[in-house]
Amino acid sequence: MLTTTKALEAVLAEIKTFDTETISANKAAGRILQQIVQAERSQPPFNRVMMDGIALSWNDFSDGQLTFPIQAMQAAGDQALSLQVGHCIEIMTGASLPNNADCIVPIEQIHIANGIATIKADYELKKKSFIHPCGSDFEKGAHLLIPGKRISPLDIAIIASCGKTEVIVAKDPVIRVISTGNELVAAGNAIEAHQIRMSNGPAIVSLLKSHNYKKTNHDHIIDDISELRNRLAEHLDEAEVIILSGGVSMGKTDYIPQVLKDLKVKVIFHKVSQRPGKPMWFGRGSKGQMVFALPGNPVSALVCCRQYVIAALSSASGASEGLSELAVIESDISFKPELTFFLPVKLISNISGQVLAMPVKTNTSGDFASLSATDGYIELAKNQTHFSAGTAVPLHRWIAR
Repeated sequence: MLTTTKALEAVLAEIKTFDTETISANKAAGRILQQIVQAERSQPPFNRVMMDGIALSWNDFSDGQLTFPIQAMQAAGDQALSLQVGHCIEIMTGASLPNNADCIVPIEQIHIANGIATIKADYELKKKSFIHPCGSDFEKGAHLLIPGKRISPLDIAIIASCGKTEVIVAKDPVIRVISTGNELVAAGNAIEAHQIRMSNGPAIVSLLKSHNYKKTNHDHIIDDISELRNRLAEHLDEAEVIILSGGVSMGKTDYIPQVLKDLKVKVIFHKVSQRPGKPMWFGRGSKGQMVFALPGNPVSALVCCRQYVIAALSSASGASEGLSELAVIESDISFKPELTFFLPVKLISNISGQVLAMPVKTNTSGDFASLSATDGYIELAKNQTHFSAGTAVPLHRWIAR
């Protein structure tokens, strides 16, 4: 049985990088960038005024002049004027610095009457004050964003500032999430006492979409070998990623491993030394499709989806590896099985700014309701059975930062 580390390595070794596509920059937030975004111009592209007030020559002020005739007014977007000796120009925030001016006096430090601006006698004016120098943020041609960056709303500002209306990103893969089982009934349909509501599939779809994989649809197939074989063959033809929930353990109706074998899906591994999610299965379709068969228990399914599926999709999208995140255990934890333990936790912060992980007890791996109170799960190594309060351990948030 593979360790969790070896299982993740095996998954990442099998992935193929997704193709790219060009999309509108306005729709790019959340997508993985696949190009260099270079500065169209230096930023700021001119000496930018940072305060409302007056622009003047520091030499005039240093010679003792405190009253300045107002030559003109210049607003943001106006072409820079040329300052006359001994005068000032009334200026607005964001305007380009007038020629021959080299400092700004804020409006709070002046009095204006009859076209004359008078600086307060006790104001200490410094040369180049309140001027944002041209190119001080970055120079023209600078690489502002590089491939592998997940585009944030803040990055949209950069892309727009570079004059780009479109960007190249990793394609959003076609994903099929498939719930299996006779006992499952979708919300909105009549249900019998011996049946259960279908929750894994909708939750997995939502988890994937929260990570910006939007081309994700859900299907339900009963535990019938012929039906499974026919329907899964269709999904394998249509999708790049298949995620199954249920039918992967050791029961007599757990047909998934056999059906996948019949469909020429190569098994890479089956079972991982972890709790929850030990029965997890991973393979490769004949056309290179990634196929994940997750356990049917809700906690197991969601943990495996976050731990392996999201990691695989991120890598196939060319995303840069983020920094590993740690949390400090809030109380002692002990467990006996020699397995890696993925323990759901709620996160809080202490007065020192540490992120504390508070274990949230689940009533077996079928207790999906308890997960609502959690922010993610911590990873407790299999070669250790006791973890003391204050120990720093790997943290995996449901929604990665």
